Amino acid sequence: MNSCVFCKILAGEIPATILHRDDQVAVIADISPQAPEHLLIFPVRHIPTTLDLTADDDALVGHIYRVAAKIAGEKGFAESGFRIVNNCNADGGQTVWHLHFHLLGGRELSWPPG
Repeated sequence: MNSCVFCKILAGEIPATILHRDDQVAVIADISPQAPEHLLIFPVRHIPTTLDLTADDDALVGHIYRVAAKIAGEKGFAESGFRIVNNCNADGGQTVWHLHFHLLGGRELSWPPG
């Protein structure tokens, strides 16, 4: 995807500090954090939205959650708690059309979120 910001980050066309990268996912800090810890976890492969996931992606989604838990532990907010959020399409709050998950922590999070 030529215009996708996450694809450009992965290609090195846009600078970003990649906190984790493996053959399936990458993790970066959100540029507009909504909590003391606000990270974005996204697949290396371009998938536009949650609706574009297939049964073949089940292991990928599980891997995303395992990476989120690992990062939360490494950054020290796993035990106090965290939230993983995925926005889908415009009314769901999605603004970048590359599947991604927000990992939020570092403070008590309120409910409802929206």
